[in-house]
Amino acid sequence: MKSSFEFANLCGTVYQQGNVQFGGNGDTLYSPVGNRLAVFDLVRNVSFTMPFETRKPIMRVAVSPKNSHLVLVADEDGHALLMNTARRSLLAHMSFKLPARDIQFSPDGRFLAVTHGTQVQVWRTPNVFVREFAPFVLHRTYVGHSDDVVSITWSKNGRFFLSTSKDMTARLFSLDPVPGFRPKTFTGHRDAVLQAYFSLDERTIYTVSRDGACLTWGNKDSQELTQEETGDTDTGAIEASNDPQNHVAFARWGVMQRNYFHQANTQVVCAAFHAPTSRLVVGFTNGLFSLWDMPDFQSIHALSISQDKISSVAINESGEWLAFGAQRLGQLLVWEWASESYVLKQQGHFFDMNTLAYAQDGQTVVTGGDDGKVKLWNTVSGFCTVTFSEHSAPISQVEFAKQGQVLFSASLDGTVRAYDLVRYRNFRTFTSPNPVQFVSLAVEPSGEVVCAGSSDVFETYMWSVQTGKLLDILAGHEGPVTSIQFDPAGSGLMASTSWDRTVRLWEVFKRSGATEAMQLNAEGLALAYRPDGHEICVASLDGHLSFFDPQNGASRGVLDCRRDISGGRSVNDKVARRNNAAGAAFTSVCYSADGSCVLAGGNANYVCLYDVRERVLLKRWKLSKNLLLDGTQDRLDSRQVTDAGNVALINDLSDEDELTLAERQDRSLPGAQRGDLSKRSTRPLARAKCIRFSPTGQSWAAASTSGLLLYALDTGSTFDPTDLDMELTPQSVRSASLAGDALVALLGALRLSDPVLLVEVYERVKYQEVPLIARQLPQLYVAEVLKLVAARLDPSSESPHVEFHLHWLSSLFNAHGEKIRELSHSSYAPVLRAAQMALNELRANIKTVCDENTAAMLYVYNGLTARHDQQIQDTL
Repeated sequence: MKSSFEFANLCGTVYQQGNVQFGGNGDTLYSPVGNRLAVFDLVRNVSFTMPFETRKPIMRVAVSPKNSHLVLVADEDGHALLMNTARRSLLAHMSFKLPARDIQFSPDGRFLAVTHGTQVQVWRTPNVFVREFAPFVLHRTYVGHSDDVVSITWSKNGRFFLSTSKDMTARLFSLDPVPGFRPKTFTGHRDAVLQAYFSLDERTIYTVSRDGACLTWGNKDSQELTQEETGDTDTGAIEASNDPQNHVAFARWGVMQRNYFHQANTQVVCAAFHAPTSRLVVGFTNGLFSLWDMPDFQSIHALSISQDKISSVAINESGEWLAFGAQRLGQLLVWEWASESYVLKQQGHFFDMNTLAYAQDGQTVVTGGDDGKVKLWNTVSGFCTVTFSEHSAPISQVEFAKQGQVLFSASLDGTVRAYDLVRYRNFRTFTSPNPVQFVSLAVEPSGEVVCAGSSDVFETYMWSVQTGKLLDILAGHEGPVTSIQFDPAGSGLMASTSWDRTVRLWEVFKRSGATEAMQLNAEGLALAYRPDGHEICVASLDGHLSFFDPQNGASRGVLDCRRDISGGRSVNDKVARRNNAAGAAFTSVCYSADGSCVLAGGNANYVCLYDVRERVLLKRWKLSKNLLLDGTQDRLDSRQVTDAGNVALINDLSDEDELTLAERQDRSLPGAQRGDLSKRSTRPLARAKCIRFSPTGQSWAAASTSGLLLYALDTGSTFDPTDLDMELTPQSVRSASLAGDALVALLGALRLSDPVLLVEVYERVKYQEVPLIARQLPQLYVAEVLKLVAARLDPSSESPHVEFHLHWLSSLFNAHGEKIRELSHSSYAPVLRAAQMALNELRANIKTVCDENTAAMLYVYNGLTARHDQQIQDTL
């Protein structure tokens, strides 16, 4: 079996903290998810996560205006990564030494402005075409603020930029020295200034403060300053002041208007400005956002989209879409304010993700979390498609039925629920005679029987899915039933393990109801059946994997995995890592599709893959490198340990002025485990609560602290032989097309991405060769060819070859129909919509032509008939 699984995507988490940013033509959204960057394609309805990680959670995302695929991310400590999202490659890394509150590329993309405490540093953007030893070069450092700088905004020509600070002022700096110019200070706010913006003509500046004030700044003099007014006799200063490119620097700025948002008991958290339409959007701590038309300050739109504060807001290039991120809820929204509709609305689990299960097609994953919600995720698009909220307590396990579109979930609220994935409803609820907490779940291969194990009465309950009645109660375990599973081969056997250090086999469909117990050396935590039903793997608390033969109950061996599962040290650990391995154990195991390997994960930062026959470790994956998670470091820094304890466990209230009064209040009930601010800080543990192999064997998933991690053998890259041809030119493509090599010419034109050449090669393909070329066309280019055919089929293209285009569509669907259907709601969605619109318009045009020519055809037909009759009469 192949073990070269690589990180493919991260689902279950769409936003955590930091700023969201639009890229491209406004159809791409960048969102930080922990210490990774997620990219959402809003047109194709797909998303992916970059495989690179920062040391700590990402705080700032900056996108280059000249190249939207060039993205810089910086974490909480100022460590930055420069990456190309199109190629998914890492270009450079840099440490800015201090947390970066804002990072902005200049309009020409040549410079990068970064906040550095009370200063602003401008760096030269690295050359992405040349590999350099020190790619970041410091251009200049700007000082003047007395408190931390909050934001930076560049002018349109890139010669000047505005900076705002917590010192309640904004400043105007020049990129390079300008004769006669001194940095200007904008004062008048009573709270920290969050943002400052230029108008489109740069004759007006808007500043927004946290207390809800918006000041409009304008030039007090309509004419340029003369030599006597400036008091400067320098010829260079006079020439610089007369330069139209420097009118921002030499204008006499003053407050022209004071406006207030008038939101009671709330503060401004974030703001964004769209200069072409002069629209300002502001997000507040109460979850409300408002859209204003500047400089008239007229409210255009207002909506409450969240129960908690809006952490970040962004506007796309056209000004039609607004993106919002809510940190506490982990929610990401894209709102089209004109039509008042959601373009994107995604939210992960509010608390930890406990369990997962794969559907039979391997393209759908269901997850259950501590928030009591069951979510279905599409592994191709990365989006959540359905959310079930019927449970009132944490979900312990979820399972798909082997046949039919049915999903089962067990919860600590004492219910097992069945969901219909066709109508998306909870059609059956199973309960026990007495209230219990279900911690394990199993579904019989035929889907007729479902079983759940309890943690308090140590019994297993069995129900009929058709009637919903309780069939039997299986008693025998003397501890919580941690895991149960039916024989996938359909023999009727059911295996269960418990804290009583036994594994039991149940003949649940026989009158005798015989059971057989097999002893373990420690408490059983998880078990898995091999796909052929001839072996059982059990994970126990002592860190061992035990293998049993279910036919005769004999032990096949034990594998000691304590050293493999042992993770890094926690910040409050008193012993070294090598001495702490005794308490490590797997809590989830799963066989591969061919049964040759076992995948195991637990309360550690590693997932291990073992060979069953050889009993050896094949590979180990590290789930996260986030230093804010416990268990990601092998060694702790002794310099961080003080008399008061580890520095990481001490509350850092340096930014307490950014917290509102409502956020500081402790509203938790007595005895509540969440929200009690009197407790010391705790850090989440890097672990995998559940791991599962895909039924296809091409990927596996882990429900981890960071979210739903997907690892796959093929991450979507396709080998193309034309990539290796150094002589690929338009002349060679035309020569191949004229010589009759239609497939080679078409692939070459697709690689060159020349629209004119592509149409020329496409139109030269012979009609009888279209089905053969469609079958040989690589899957990577099917969407591009469909897009071309839809464009040529459109009546606006004035192409006369209607039958030729229809023949192409039919051949492509016949050759690649199954793959197109699988991806019809993701990557192929815009192409299929374009083809459907072209076909509808063609059908309408044909119908119009036929209706208009009906009378003429009848006239001709009647004339020919009358003439024929006249000829017959003349003959007679």
